[in-house]
Amino acid sequence: MMQEFKQFAMKGNVVDLAVGVIIGAAFGKIVDSLVQDIVMPPIGKLFGGLDFSNYYFPLNHQNAMLSLAEAKKAGAVLAYGNFITVLINFIILSFVIFQMVRLFNKARAKEEPASPPVAEDTVLLREIRDALKK
Repeated sequence: MMQEFKQFAMKGNVVDLAVGVIIGAAFGKIVDSLVQDIVMPPIGKLFGGLDFSNYYFPLNHQNAMLSLAEAKKAGAVLAYGNFITVLINFIILSFVIFQMVRLFNKARAKEEPASPPVAEDTVLLREIRDALKK
C-alpha cells in the first residue's frame, strides 16, 4: 500500500496540483491585499469615506455604532459589507485568472506548428472530385 501511495503522490499531475494549490493560496492573499488595501479605499472614498468591511446589520440588538469585530463579540451580525469586499475580491481574482489562461492559450497557439500549405495539384484534384460528385 505504501508503494502504491508513493507512486500516486509522485505522479506529475499530483505534484503539479500541489504546486498550483500553494501558489493559488499565495496569489489569493495578494489579491485579498489588493482589494482590501488598494481597491476598496478609493471606492470607500468615492462613497464618502465609507469602509465597506464594517457594514453590518446587528441581529442580536447590538449598538449599530460598534465596529464589526466588536459587534460580532456581542452576538450574531449580518456582515454584508464584508461580503461585498469578498465579492469584489472574487471578481478581481476571476478576471486575473481569466487573463492568465487567455495569455497561456495564445502562447500555446503560437507554439503549435502551422499546417503545411496544400500543394496546388492537391487543390485541383479536390476541386475535380467535388465537381464529379455534383
